Amino acid sequence: MSRYREWDLTCKVYVGNLGSSASKFEIENAFNKYGPLRNVWIARNPPGFAFVEFEDRRDAEDATRALDGTRCCGTRIRVEMSSGRSRDRALRGVAEGSGNSGGRGNGRFRSRSPRRSRTPRSFSRDNRSRSNSRDRYKKH
Repeated sequence: MSRYREWDLTCKVYVGNLGSSASKFEIENAFNKYGPLRNVWIARNPPGFAFVEFEDRRDAEDATRALDGTRCCGTRIRVEMSSGRSRDRALRGVAEGSGNSGGRGNGRFRSRSPRRSRTPRSFSRDNRSRSNSRDRYKKH
């Protein structure tokens, strides 16, 4: 059996949002209604997605349209034609391009809220003036 990365892209379908207990039998059973399958590969580490290769491109497209958003293996699955791009590689490229390594770096992903002072709120000048203004409106 060839590796899923070597499969014919025009016949290769990505199945996402699978539960960790997805079985090859369940996936084959759902997809073979649309045409003969060549291969089924289920990710185990990390779980949650699979690839299905059809013998014919038109069957792959029909299955994609019909099964996207349906329930399979206990969850509502996402089905789309495979792009051929590795999702891991794409995500790694985003992380490397950000310059953010473990929360350090150029600070691009830091919160934009101003840093709070170490003075407790009860001693802040703004708080005292607000409490005084509230006192003005009390009924005597």
